[in-house]
Amino acid sequence: MTAPLTASIVELALGLVLDSTDSAAGNRCALEGLVLSPGPDGVIELRANSLEASALRLTAGPLVMEVGRIAVRELAAAVRAEGGAMRLSAVDAAEVEFSGVKLHGPVLVPAAIRHVWDAAHAADGSAAAPAPAPAPAPAAADAWSLGPLGEAEGTVHGKITDAHLLFDADVTVPIRFGQVDFNDATVEHVGPDSRMGVSRMGFYVDAPNGRSYLYQFASAPLAGVEFERRGAMLSPWVSERGKLRLQPFVESMLQGGAGHGLTEQSRLLLNRTALSGTLQLGDGVLAVPGLQAHLEGRDQGRNAVRLQSEAVGRALGIEMASLAAHDVSASWQRARIGCERIAARLKLQLTVDGAQLRFALELADGRLTRPRYHVAA
Repeated sequence: MTAPLTASIVELALGLVLDSTDSAAGNRCALEGLVLSPGPDGVIELRANSLEASALRLTAGPLVMEVGRIAVRELAAAVRAEGGAMRLSAVDAAEVEFSGVKLHGPVLVPAAIRHVWDAAHAADGSAAAPAPAPAPAPAAADAWSLGPLGEAEGTVHGKITDAHLLFDADVTVPIRFGQVDFNDATVEHVGPDSRMGVSRMGFYVDAPNGRSYLYQFASAPLAGVEFERRGAMLSPWVSERGKLRLQPFVESMLQGGAGHGLTEQSRLLLNRTALSGTLQLGDGVLAVPGLQAHLEGRDQGRNAVRLQSEAVGRALGIEMASLAAHDVSASWQRARIGCERIAARLKLQLTVDGAQLRFALELADGRLTRPRYHVAA
């Protein structure tokens, strides 16, 4: 069975708008070993040995997905009538291979992290622009869990150019065993170098002309933060610059566990700061509202993250040459999606477009084992 009949089934079943990424060739779909049979309660059951499609473009509201090629093996699906239209209610398969998958659109920011967007967006020092429409508040079961950060290893470099409020600077922050030790962080520039650290007031830079705060805490103590220590006998000299354990700190901030604020100085610096670095994530549970996965393969170099940005206030790129995870599950509206394992190359680009944060996700050379898709009645 080939297009246009297959294309019509996909469009009706998914409830999406189906188009083509190639106006000349059009989208192409092919089914082999197709069997259709009636099921209970008016459900139509569909089975096929294989389904292959290419040059697809699917849209759902503001979200757009483009698929270069997808091949599904041992497909089983169920389609039911709902609201006068056919809707896909369940899909299971043995394996899916894909390439050239692109998903892009606006980021729906959970209410728990809207304050992060507000602060980061006001990079020009003006009042924060309105945040994107928030996603529904996550339930308690959807709490953030960033286990792979607990064993993260790598180095992040920052290049601050023409930062008239401070100085032109090269910043290097090593990350070892999921922890930043500010005694090892360096801030190099013309003249005497500066030092980074963390006090009960926030993250700071001690420059020759005094201390400047980059990020201020509304309250202390905070999860994962070990504050600076002074020398004996009330000495004004800092003996320890402090430490930061990434996993508990980031989880706490994302879940709204502590107030925060980028200083006016930091907002001005964001558009002048280039960022690069590599970070080897550990194995463990990665859970965000609506998505959970168990990362695996650290010993084989899987899930290494490369960061790149010419200006942090405008865009940030994230690349993973070898994403590997098992027991993946996600929810979207009434749908539940998951698979036993996923392996792929990943690129994610976050950009600021006026008052909107947008994303562009690319997946290449990917494979899913035992994928599933089910929609609640």
